[in-house]
Amino acid sequence: MTVTRAMGAAMRRIHVGNALSTFGLGFTVPYLYVYVAQVRDLGAATAGVVLAVFAVAALVVLPFAGRAIVRRGPLPVLLSALVTAALGSLALGLSGSAVSVLLSAAVLGAGQAVMQPALATMIVDCSTSETRSRAFALQFFLQNLGLGVGGLIGGDLVDTSRAASFTLLFAVEAAIFLLLAVLMSTVRIPHAPRIEDGAPHSGRASWKRLLGNRAMVQLCVLGFVLFFACYGQFESGLSAYGVEAAGISTSALGTALAANTAVIVVAQFAVLKFVERRKRSRVIAAVGFIWAVAWALAGWAGLGHGSQAMATAAFVSTYALFGLGEAMLSPTLAPLVADLAPTGMAGQYNSAFALVKQLALAVGPVVGGPLAASLPAPYVVTFLLFSLGITVLAVRLGRRLTPAQNQPWSGRTLVVAQGGPAAEPASARA
Repeated sequence: MTVTRAMGAAMRRIHVGNALSTFGLGFTVPYLYVYVAQVRDLGAATAGVVLAVFAVAALVVLPFAGRAIVRRGPLPVLLSALVTAALGSLALGLSGSAVSVLLSAAVLGAGQAVMQPALATMIVDCSTSETRSRAFALQFFLQNLGLGVGGLIGGDLVDTSRAASFTLLFAVEAAIFLLLAVLMSTVRIPHAPRIEDGAPHSGRASWKRLLGNRAMVQLCVLGFVLFFACYGQFESGLSAYGVEAAGISTSALGTALAANTAVIVVAQFAVLKFVERRKRSRVIAAVGFIWAVAWALAGWAGLGHGSQAMATAAFVSTYALFGLGEAMLSPTLAPLVADLAPTGMAGQYNSAFALVKQLALAVGPVVGGPLAASLPAPYVVTFLLFSLGITVLAVRLGRRLTPAQNQPWSGRTLVVAQGGPAAEPASARA
């Protein structure tokens, strides 16, 4: 299968959709806690529950989202999710009681959770095995760019002394989601793969079939460890460790987060050239080793033997190395999920992997935060071992993947070398 002009046009709209969706998230999410706890004066406990509601809403809707994408297609599901998120965002900006805030957050969280697997499935439908890595790398780049720009603009609009400024913020986010729904309604998916003959059609049977795919199950276990040991620690355990154990200032913590984003934005496409012609399992294994080095640097920063400047530099380097690993994973994980999915089941597989990610992001702060605050040294050692575990799990996964799944470029290179036309490997199925 080759990339047609229609596929290219659809892909451009999808990438704009990815950027706008994360722009909307960056616009409001960083200010949710302040809005609920201080502006609406509902207290820290309610604000914490609101943040937890986002994770719970995602865990509730994602098991059903995959089946809906398979049955209805990703575009109708995406449009429904965008309208739902817009209604939730607008309601949240107008809410004044704890009950209304929690209900609005649940609606917004449910809509946001479904967007990403739907958009990912649209990318799968508009790409080939050879172009998929680059497409997902661009998606990750635009997502980080959208989050960063959205956060900066949102910060200029809010004023904790005026509730109306937050109402405006959520109203703008709702308008962005509705604008995105109009834009995405113009996308025409060039092909819509159907479920293979003999494949189960009921929701329970399709989940049973997914769980019977040993490679996908291993990838989900690996994905849980990846997200738990990295993303689940960014704004909870690792930041708490940096402030409490390493004595990092809040401004230095902001610098570390900025370094993470900067590495992703600057290195993404340079890393892509290195990654896309190598075995995916080896790339993931390398990420585990890089993150182990990052945790070792974090441990050194907390030892207190060097100057504060050296500790700060080591801590910033920790976040930068995490960013390098993220840049390597973006063109690797999502295309691998797509290539493991039987024909027509990409939506189910994308939603399952998104569910695993959301579960890891929900559990990570709960485990990491208290451990970092009370036992900083065991905290670092624990997650250093988790990172090394990523390397071990990736190597084991590589033994179960076919050559086309583990290194799709190898099949294309072989055909070209023999003088034939480049073709997509038959076993790499969207």
